[in-house]
Amino acid sequence: MLIEIDDLSVTFGKGRDAVRAVRGVSFAVNARESFGLVGESGSGKSTILRAICGMAPVTGGELRIDGVPLPKRRSKAFSRRIQMVFQDPYASLHPKRSVDATLAEPLAIHGIKGRDERVVQAMTDVGLDPRFRFRFPHQLSGGQRQRVVIARALMLEPEILLLDEPTSALDASVQAEVLNLLSRIREERNLTYLMVSHDLAVIDHMCDRLAVMKDGRVVEQLNRSALASGDVREDYTRTLFAASAHEVAP
Repeated sequence: MLIEIDDLSVTFGKGRDAVRAVRGVSFAVNARESFGLVGESGSGKSTILRAICGMAPVTGGELRIDGVPLPKRRSKAFSRRIQMVFQDPYASLHPKRSVDATLAEPLAIHGIKGRDERVVQAMTDVGLDPRFRFRFPHQLSGGQRQRVVIARALMLEPEILLLDEPTSALDASVQAEVLNLLSRIREERNLTYLMVSHDLAVIDHMCDRLAVMKDGRVVEQLNRSALASGDVREDYTRTLFAASAHEVAP
């Protein structure tokens, strides 16, 4: 297994103010697999991605990549291997940095040469016209901004992408384009995805397997065929299935 989450707990605050966001969660993701975490807002799914990145306090359990426990402080080597795409492209990009500066920054931090060629190639790979290279975020549409965010995540040629609701802030007409882009990139680059969404239809489109979360716990794990056939055991999963904004095709 490439990613192993073993009895993970995440708690914010202490004492009477403590909030147990993740409670004893365990699952594993194979290399080149796309694994989904689905659940209502506040179920703990995004907190798991942040825990992997070192952005949330792990208070129990263990996180392993290729069998090696993640250290408390994430290194540059971690960034080369694992990148995260956040939910809101409007908040993910610095308003005073051009597309060029945004994409070049990871290269500068890691001492990687060939800036111009790599930036242009990254834009081309995500379907952005290189003429947008020196534009600023306010000059781009929401879909274009998210393509920049995805391109930035790919600059270091990572093995794993953590996707936190990557299309939920976009218009419905643009969501499918971005999801299809992510599917194509995974296939072309043999990437592993760990993807969070509240929409079962998105997870069904993108993921091979999924875990359903409620109140910080995993209540059920399914593969795509079980989801498509409605072969679920938990009432909560059925409720999510019924509430999904789009019909999940068999």
